[in-house]
Amino acid sequence: MQAYDVVIIGGGMVGLTVAAALHDSGLRLAVLEGQLPPSTLPAQPDVRVSAINLASQNILQRLGVWSAIMARRSTPYAKMEVWEQDSFGRIAFAANEINAPHLGHIIENSVIQQALWEHVSRLEGVTLLAPAQLKQAAFGENEAFLTLDDGQMLTTRLLVGADGAHSWLRQQADIPLTFWDYGHSALVANIRVAEGHENCARQIFRPQGPLAFLPLSEPNLCSIVWSLPPQEAAQLQALPAEQFNAQLSAAFDLRLGLCELVSERQVIPLTARYARSFAAHRVALVGDAAHTIHPLAGLGVNLGLQDAAALAQEIVRLHQSGRDIGLHAHLRRYERWRKSEAALMLAAMQGFRDLFAGHNPAKKLLRDVGLVLAGQLPGVKPQLIRHACGLSGELPQLARP
Repeated sequence: MQAYDVVIIGGGMVGLTVAAALHDSGLRLAVLEGQLPPSTLPAQPDVRVSAINLASQNILQRLGVWSAIMARRSTPYAKMEVWEQDSFGRIAFAANEINAPHLGHIIENSVIQQALWEHVSRLEGVTLLAPAQLKQAAFGENEAFLTLDDGQMLTTRLLVGADGAHSWLRQQADIPLTFWDYGHSALVANIRVAEGHENCARQIFRPQGPLAFLPLSEPNLCSIVWSLPPQEAAQLQALPAEQFNAQLSAAFDLRLGLCELVSERQVIPLTARYARSFAAHRVALVGDAAHTIHPLAGLGVNLGLQDAAALAQEIVRLHQSGRDIGLHAHLRRYERWRKSEAALMLAAMQGFRDLFAGHNPAKKLLRDVGLVLAGQLPGVKPQLIRHACGLSGELPQLARP
């Protein structure tokens, strides 16, 4: 039986960030992942990308993994444009308004995971177990017990659930989940556009849902996230490429000229989830295991990386003060901190979605005036930009400028 201080379930971006942030704490760490990530990148960019903000960049830089991500594939964006279809409402952001070189980077999720996996695999004090299939968890007074499918048994003082929206650990720990269906699915794909993206992230609000074009490493290549009613998303996924291209070009107001599909089309159902507790006896949840939000602002992964940095900070604080890192009472500080951040983000995304949904003329006027005023009122836009860059609220030490 192997004994560890912290066992992290899930070797994705968030789980590996917890491991990297704890590696020099003197704690014995293990990361369990269901499948080994590929060691090489495909020639064409993956359709699953994240808009990594400045706070997340700070975390990844301080952990020593940012340069490895930059050496693979990433695209900085220094501008952002948001507008509403068939209206005067629009707003534009630029990095120089907050004296920053850029607002963030568009990076494939697989690039971030691969760079983190390679980094963590070289760290002393961290054991990577993959592929590892979990069979059972039991919780004793002083430790938790894990049984794997191959019969291997582990003990640990703290289990960290970084195993995604359908978290096995959250279910094993009987942590209730609040969730609601957004009534939308996200269609994601990579698109070649006639006019260069100029490293600008663009989003149009349409009555059916928002459509984002995110710049990729080639000047005419974009990743799209198209939020639609599920039936419409399925129909667009099944359309012949030429018809899809025509509908997409029109939906985006021909802002970047004609569009050409250059990848598969994936459709992802959108559900908001919020665990009633982010911690329990011998358990802490991070990332999608604790919360999922609408991809409207590309904030999901950033929220998860901040969870990881915050939890690692709290674990180190508890360990250095000689306290039990797995007691729920000791984890409540982390729980209160990150629950309030996630709740604020969920509420903001829901409010945003409700405001921009539908054809109501009064709501449309309110939206348009709001976008214009936000761009013109002194001091408002820099605050919006700082918020979008993740530089507001109570930040973990790793995320601070």
